Amino acid sequence: MQQLELVLWLLVIVTVLAAIADRLRIPYPMVLLTGGIVLTFIPGLPTISLDPDLALVLFLPPILFSAAYSTSWRDFWANRRPIGLLAFGLVLFTTGLVAMIAHALIPGISWAAAFVLGAVVSPPDAVAATAIFERLGVPNRIVTILEGESLVNDASALIAYRFALAAVVTGIFTPWDAVLQFFILAIGGILFGALGGYLLARAIRYVPDPSLETAVTLLTPFGVYIGAEQLGLSGVLATVAAGLYFGRRAPVVLPPSARIRGEAVWQFFVVLTNGLVFILIGLELADIRTTIAGHDLWPLLWHGVLISLAVIVIRILWVFPATYLPRWLFPKLRRNDPAPNWRLTFIVSWSGLRGVVSLASALALPLVTDRGAPFDHRAEIIVIAFVVIIVTLFGQGLPLDWIITRLNIPADDRIQREELLARRVAAQAALAKLDEIGDEMWVPQDHLDEMRTRYNHIVDHSPEGPAGELEELHTRAYLKLRTLAQDASREAVIDLRNRGVIGDEARRLVETSLDLDELRLEV
Repeated sequence: MQQLELVLWLLVIVTVLAAIADRLRIPYPMVLLTGGIVLTFIPGLPTISLDPDLALVLFLPPILFSAAYSTSWRDFWANRRPIGLLAFGLVLFTTGLVAMIAHALIPGISWAAAFVLGAVVSPPDAVAATAIFERLGVPNRIVTILEGESLVNDASALIAYRFALAAVVTGIFTPWDAVLQFFILAIGGILFGALGGYLLARAIRYVPDPSLETAVTLLTPFGVYIGAEQLGLSGVLATVAAGLYFGRRAPVVLPPSARIRGEAVWQFFVVLTNGLVFILIGLELADIRTTIAGHDLWPLLWHGVLISLAVIVIRILWVFPATYLPRWLFPKLRRNDPAPNWRLTFIVSWSGLRGVVSLASALALPLVTDRGAPFDHRAEIIVIAFVVIIVTLFGQGLPLDWIITRLNIPADDRIQREELLARRVAAQAALAKLDEIGDEMWVPQDHLDEMRTRYNHIVDHSPEGPAGELEELHTRAYLKLRTLAQDASREAVIDLRNRGVIGDEARRLVETSLDLDELRLEV
């Protein structure tokens, strides 16, 4: 019972801290991480230990699936080259360089343990990237590249971690076998995930209730992740592939009611999951203090700071050449995809925030090897991973808003322009259908005229180019008019309920219709 109460209190704390972060306009991962660290110093508070294997299974699948579901496949595929260079090339580059730095910096650490440390701190975090960039207003391509990287890089980092860990535990490492296994794990995970997304898209058609449809989509990422891991494949890539496939098919296989309910449930679930991730990372400080008992703390912290700076510099050293060198070498690439402004490249290079994958990987290190010897420098690896998370989240994450403002990053209105195009084409298709069936006997003429007026309004006020000032003023006036009418309707229905003329059942039915009408962005 005490554990249940503790979990409920944690949920309350997550909600309060997230609200504070929103009020202060600070990305909530920082506030929640700080809150978790502060909680560890409260006397008498029960110790909360994050099981690393359970953490990956509980937190990664829904976060990855949700992010992949909302990712545009067109944009993801169009940016596959920079995403691949970051998610695979940069992860392996970081792993190798951090291993060399750690081997030179930390007395007595073996090469295998140094590579474990490199794999632990190499992947930027999907949770941190999404939570921060969703509110900073950076160009859409930058968001696509960074979120695409954070979706895929966990797989490459965890695969590298698996091989480095095996080298420490067993003392055996064969490079060619590692390369072969890498491709088997990656390709097998993608195929397994695509199959899972296909089966979900087929099966969801036969689920009769929107609430059950949402439940099925919530359970699917866990099933795909666990199934892939049980088969020895990459659970991360499987979950991402399933999310990308189902996100592509959802508009066809999910009815509107399921999409509306599912989106609300998923938003709540992901925010709650993200919140718990970061507050639990902070709470892990108590376990880390126990882990390093008997060690000299200051050298560990100093090594952690130096590795953190190395991780930041390594990313910058990779991103700029990877952005401009291929365009200099290949004129065709330069013509098809001109080099971006250096300011945008710097934002990508600065956005390597670490999170739950790094900490869970470090905490999952075994205490002893197969030969019964203590795991080489386990405490140092855990402390350094924790320091890297804190330094990158705060040192890179907090200044991001200020950096974007100072660099005067240009606004990106591509999504708005595409939205106007989609609205206009959709309304024109509706008008064409109305013209096609307008003479049929069953069509009421007054409703036909009403719908034609509605769709003509959308066509007239969704111009082919960006909306001018006059159109913007018209849109604002229309939204204000609609809001005033909606508020009057709600007040009238509530008044009927309060006077006992109708019951809450009828009130809810009418209120749902008003809510759905308000969700329609008829501009």
